[in-house]
Amino acid sequence: MKIIPSLSFSKLGCIKGGRQLFNNVDCRLESGQWLYVAGANGVGKTSLLRMVCGLAPIESGDILWNDTPIHAQREAYRQDLCYLGHLNALQESMTVDENLAFMTALGGIAANEAQTHEVLARFGLRGRGKQLVRHLSQGQKRRVALSRLVLSPAKLWVLDEPYVAMDEAGIKLLADLVAEHLATGGLAVLTSHQRVAIGNVPAQMLELQAA
Repeated sequence: MKIIPSLSFSKLGCIKGGRQLFNNVDCRLESGQWLYVAGANGVGKTSLLRMVCGLAPIESGDILWNDTPIHAQREAYRQDLCYLGHLNALQESMTVDENLAFMTALGGIAANEAQTHEVLARFGLRGRGKQLVRHLSQGQKRRVALSRLVLSPAKLWVLDEPYVAMDEAGIKLLADLVAEHLATGGLAVLTSHQRVAIGNVPAQMLELQAA
């Protein structure tokens, strides 16, 4: 039987520096849906995203992927997840091609050169594959990092401030990409200071408030 992907938060709470950031957060996201995490600075948006990705401990409650706690299926969950933080996480001394090969390999994927060049062309980076990342502008670096999404088969995309350093064309490109992902049954969780529509799919809103 085919599994319909789902992500759930059950009574989720977060403590940082001895302070309760949020508590008793419940939410459910299913195939083709996306979650917009909002809230004031310091309320725990990035902490929540890091918990979803298994990069920060779950203080209370649980996070479920396909109705099973993520800590009980670490490897399978990692294969279903693609996380992009607000930092680009690129190696400045490596070329664009080398960075993409390295990042996709971490996700268990071996992208061929033709795929990589096709993706770079889509992101307005045609002919940049052999260029060192240190020679790119901040906007170009962001596009390189985000192009990883196209090469990933992950069902769940978690994006922390994905529109940083992107111009209007880049923002639209990414929004269209997320919309395509949702249309194929994927899920997305993102936080951003910029409210951007994702195709015709309304966001599920999660407004974090200090506990």
